[in-house]
Amino acid sequence: MRDRVRAIVGSMNLLPVPVDGLSDQDNLFDAGMTSFGSVQLMMAIEEEFDIEFPNSLLTRKTFATLGGLISAVDQLVGQKV
Repeated sequence: MRDRVRAIVGSMNLLPVPVDGLSDQDNLFDAGMTSFGSVQLMMAIEEEFDIEFPNSLLTRKTFATLGGLISAVDQLVGQKV
């Protein structure tokens, strides 16, 4: 899960720095991601994992770090089963 989320972020060119250089706790917005980029990222993750982010997870906190994204995806994929 972690590797797939990181691969999506890395492939989208949302950041001016390589995703490999970021820890799961580094703030993606501080690293250069925009609000528009976070929406694009949300849509790519929803498509990749066949999930939909509920309103409760559509927060800056969810999308601020790779760890937050990975946790949200884990939660949503687990609910599908």
